[in-house]
Amino acid sequence: MGRRHPADTSGRPTDHHPVFAAARPAGGPSGGISRIVRLTTDPPTASPGTAGTDGAWLACPGCRSLVYRRRYLRLLDVCPDCGRHGRLPAAARAERLLDAGSPAELAVPEVPLDPLGFVDQLPYPDRLREAADRTGSRDAVRCYRGTLHGQPVVLAAMDFRFLGGSLGTAAGEAVTTAAETALSEGVPLLLATASGGARMQEGALALMQMARTSGAMADLDAAGLLTATLVTDPTYGGVAASFAMLSDIVVAEPGARMGFAGPRVIAQTVRESLPPGFQTAEFLLRHGLIDEVRPRAELRGFLGTAVAVASGRAPADWGAATSDPVVRDPDALTPRPAATRVDLARHRDRPTTLDHLGRWLDGFVELHGDRLGADCPAVVGGIGILDGLPLLVLGHQKGHGTRELVDRNFGMATPGGYRKALRLMRLAAKLRLPVLTVVDTPGAHPGVDAEEQGQSYVIAECLRTLGELPVPVVSVITGEGGSGGALALAVADEVLLCENGIYSVISPEGCAAILWKSPNAVEVAARALRLGAADLLRLGVVDGVVPEPDGGAHRDPRRASAILRDAVISALSRHRATDPHDLVRARKRRFRQLGAVDTGTDRREPAR
Repeated sequence: MGRRHPADTSGRPTDHHPVFAAARPAGGPSGGISRIVRLTTDPPTASPGTAGTDGAWLACPGCRSLVYRRRYLRLLDVCPDCGRHGRLPAAARAERLLDAGSPAELAVPEVPLDPLGFVDQLPYPDRLREAADRTGSRDAVRCYRGTLHGQPVVLAAMDFRFLGGSLGTAAGEAVTTAAETALSEGVPLLLATASGGARMQEGALALMQMARTSGAMADLDAAGLLTATLVTDPTYGGVAASFAMLSDIVVAEPGARMGFAGPRVIAQTVRESLPPGFQTAEFLLRHGLIDEVRPRAELRGFLGTAVAVASGRAPADWGAATSDPVVRDPDALTPRPAATRVDLARHRDRPTTLDHLGRWLDGFVELHGDRLGADCPAVVGGIGILDGLPLLVLGHQKGHGTRELVDRNFGMATPGGYRKALRLMRLAAKLRLPVLTVVDTPGAHPGVDAEEQGQSYVIAECLRTLGELPVPVVSVITGEGGSGGALALAVADEVLLCENGIYSVISPEGCAAILWKSPNAVEVAARALRLGAADLLRLGVVDGVVPEPDGGAHRDPRRASAILRDAVISALSRHRATDPHDLVRARKRRFRQLGAVDTGTDRREPAR
């Protein structure tokens, strides 16, 4: 049993740090630059009080541009020319991420110094001692209590300078201690990762840290505490395949690389060329593996908003002052031909999900990806604050112009979109956030690829998951409610329909083609399907109808959005105080009765 080598805990690099190599210009001091710091691997980091002591200028290792040191530090160690984000020591990461003056380092229990008696070119204890001298840290992870935008958090930050940020027993102990501290104090856990993988010098014990830290993350899940990972460059191996990817929210710095195996290992193993930008943050975002990519200057705001939403609580009388505009009497609705309703529901200028959220929410944090390889743009979701109430929102997104409609697949979600929705539904249950879903889709995406990826299964899973979600769920159909693709996001305690929205088992065109076998029967099919507001209200399929401005929501999108906002607030306020078990029972009973009891509709009367 050994002890870690004592080291300075300031986190500041020392003068003999190997990435520093001082050189004078060829012309000597008269060349105009007294000293240039050339960075062989990464830029130096110093606190503002010591900026300039290691040279006035530095060379970016990304683009090789000369950068004035004080400017580089003002930009949080980001090159102003190419945007390359320099690596930060753990202490500097805590200082720049948490509120000023708030970081206080946690004591982490010591572990055996050299459990295997490992020797390669140097005895392992000597390597540890050198790393400690060079970095001022005991190991690759340092842990802190602090606040972020005034909210208490625990942070575990990795330092790549310490043996490549490798995951060994000491690092595993630190991450686990941070998680256990967050659990005992009931606060969110933030992780800042930078690692080449598990530490070879500790053999299977290093491998076991993956399971050890993952178990600690599971305890935070069970307790309903937010976890968030900041991925920095690089994050590989055992760290990527354990606690780093188990967080509720995963955000990365631009250009940060993350993966299980490094690109060199992959290329040598499979013997094929890798795509450009492989394993970079931007690549991971496109493939639905992380939630967001944000530059360093925006990380405090992004994570601070997420922490505020997860930690916020609305007063008991929330929503009481809002007047409910919802119409519940079908006879009070203005009659319109079914074909006109279909046209209005599909109008390109109707407000979309993102239009509404942009007007309603404070600090909306959009979350991306299903974590399984896809990020369907036809489904959007995230967390935000509605008039003081933290909640999670999900919705179909169509768009307005042709380009956006095509990019969003006309609001027709792929299996990846529904898997993303499932991930966010489970996050809402964990954090006890009410759920609002905004439905506007012709239906789920049809096609060979969708079938291959399990479209039927993921829709069924959405139905089951929403039906059993132990938090209030309110759904609003703002435009088209097309078939199972719509219902997948509309199993709710209260289902509202915008006045000119429609909701049906199939489109009128599809119905006409199948049953009438004629495209000329679309209007007849639309009437027969009874897909308008009054009929849906009589059938009990929707619980209320949200009025729209004269002529439709597209005529006055702001007013339409304001009316819908009041309807949503009123609906959420009715259900947010209900016991979770009662919520689920009532939700199941609502759908159990549909079609099983007489709704009083005269089916002989032609729909208008």
